[in-house]
Amino acid sequence: MSTTITSTIPTTGSSRTTHPLRLATLVVGVVAAAVTTAFAAIVDAAGVPLAVDGEAIPLGGFAQMTFLGAVLGGLLAAALNRYNSRPRHRFMVTTAALTVASCVPSVALPPDTATKLALVASHLIAAAIVIPVVARRTYA
Repeated sequence: MSTTITSTIPTTGSSRTTHPLRLATLVVGVVAAAVTTAFAAIVDAAGVPLAVDGEAIPLGGFAQMTFLGAVLGGLLAAALNRYNSRPRHRFMVTTAALTVASCVPSVALPPDTATKLALVASHLIAAAIVIPVVARRTYA
């Protein structure tokens, strides 16, 4: 006599593990931090003053803030995966709004146009690297 066992493991979003999101967030955070820091170094070497109110922004600041932004994005994605019925859509809308909001000080504070453009570009570069990777780890 043979027996067939069928599995009733649910395949809904609640059964998925968040470890791929954590790992992806950390990895993309490091990559984005390296890219934005390299971009800032190139811009600085080209003679664009990366300073706000007369104080130079250290290159390490680009890495730290980019990584922090990636981690916050990962936390946002994890929360939306858990508490929202359409987490990917909500993540994309929220991160688009947050990216625009993060550019406001870069436009408002520096006195010269080259610095403004460089700082806005660094925000957009970081967002272009982090958002798609983290969004793929949210549930559709």
